[in-house]
Amino acid sequence: MDTIITFFQDFLVRLSLPQLKITDIIEIIIIASIIYHIIKWVKSTRAWSLMRGLAILLLFWILASMFHFNAIIWIFVKTINVGIIAIIIVFQPEFRKALEQLGQKNIMSPLYSFGESKEKEERFSEHTVNELIRATFELAKTKTGALMVIEQDVTLREYEQTGINIDAEISSQLLINIFEHNTPLHDGAVIIRGNRITSATCYLPLSDNMTLSKDLGTRHRAGVGISEVTDSLTIIVSEQTGKVSIAKNGELIRNLDSDYLRAKLTEVQKRTAGEVKKIKLWKGKRKNETGVN
Repeated sequence: MDTIITFFQDFLVRLSLPQLKITDIIEIIIIASIIYHIIKWVKSTRAWSLMRGLAILLLFWILASMFHFNAIIWIFVKTINVGIIAIIIVFQPEFRKALEQLGQKNIMSPLYSFGESKEKEERFSEHTVNELIRATFELAKTKTGALMVIEQDVTLREYEQTGINIDAEISSQLLINIFEHNTPLHDGAVIIRGNRITSATCYLPLSDNMTLSKDLGTRHRAGVGISEVTDSLTIIVSEQTGKVSIAKNGELIRNLDSDYLRAKLTEVQKRTAGEVKKIKLWKGKRKNETGVN
């Protein structure tokens, strides 16, 4: 305990607050804004799990420094350079996309928001839930294959770009028409954000999970694959059997009825509401089926 107290006492002694100037305050605001947007971007990608892991390692390193675990500190120092290179390689697509988005942003867009604004209490409406269920089981009746990916916190924009832009309000008639055999949009996945269909004929990553049943086709494997790399919920209708399945968190749940699907959609639909007033500092613009399904 004395070691911990001494560590923090020495740390506080080294701290000193210099005299602040206007330029210093502006610099702090700019740096805070950059950090905020980096964190906001990281939370919408797979890198968020990595950041949590790095935070745990950082805490472990602090404890090792406090208690003078020299061997552990030596290992951290020797591996940090390799770790940084590995992170850049693994998350190269995310870094590239972030730079592309930075280049597309309007520099006059609002930097800060304060005060009171209301977040949506739900990701999508009850009407959307009803239309999804109706479309799913109408497609199942006629054994029409379908793949519908519902976005949650992790953005699906990377996969949207592989398809054809739709940007239409969700309706069962539209979904049924999209997946109708021999139509230009029937092949691939539909991506849903909120109450809208954003795009169709999207390509999804296939799962490498070898435990998936061999009687499942690429449609199911794609549904599981997207659920492994994002937090999305995917509805799958088998073209061979007409059975309905969902994929979430890398798991495939098969042979669903409408009540079970409604329960799962309701879980995804709900989210915590928050009240926050916004005052802008300045305004800008505003598993593998037989054959390929």
